[in-house]
Amino acid sequence: MTRFKGCIDIHKGQVKQIVGGTLADTDVEGVELKTNFVAEHPSDYFATLYKDHNVTGAHVIKLGPGCDEAARQALAAWPDGLQIGGGITAENAAGWIAAGASKVIVTSYLFPGAALDRARLEALRTAVGKDRLVIDLSCRRQADGQWIVAMDKWQTLTDTAISADTLSALAEYCSEFLVHAADVEGLCKGIDADLVAALAQWSPLPVTYAGGAASLADLELVDRLSQGQVDLTFGSALDIFGGSLVRFADCVAWNASH
Repeated sequence: MTRFKGCIDIHKGQVKQIVGGTLADTDVEGVELKTNFVAEHPSDYFATLYKDHNVTGAHVIKLGPGCDEAARQALAAWPDGLQIGGGITAENAAGWIAAGASKVIVTSYLFPGAALDRARLEALRTAVGKDRLVIDLSCRRQADGQWIVAMDKWQTLTDTAISADTLSALAEYCSEFLVHAADVEGLCKGIDADLVAALAQWSPLPVTYAGGAASLADLELVDRLSQGQVDLTFGSALDIFGGSLVRFADCVAWNASH
């Protein structure tokens, strides 16, 4: 069955919810950062909240520099209970596992020059093991209907399309996939239903989908579209992140009853 998965997005040391498609450095011409929420609480508050309510498999994402301290604070609040992503490399991955992460999540490191590098995949698998590795295939939908993996805060398209062949090949290196639909991330206007259905059909591994979820009914929709094979993350819609569309308590109750 589809389960609610938590997130802790950290930007410049603070927990935030950001419209994913605008996430870029201030020096990216024509891109203005749109922030939906800035938390008053530190990162460990949310980590403890997830721990206390048994929201397993939550991910901490470092969105740029200045986030390491807050990330470590979250991991320390729930050792081996949270995944960590953002700036993960073969050189630092084991260090984040030692700091308390259950798994490391990687995207941009795998795509130097926006091209998938198998040697880096192998180096990461060697560094932490297949069971500790999550590959983030966050993507943008193209005019031809394909979803192309995007890197560098979702601003740069890579050479890799999400497909059955892609997921099958990458499954040799990791234990699960994380997929943000960057075009709808943070907009609270609904999920990419086609992508959810495709992920369920194509992926041989567990998948967590994020992007656009705006009501508790989206958990039911993802469960139906994926036949329970894809999990769902709520962000900006959630009341603990300043949203008014989805109650955290209802998501916890969903997990408890499924």
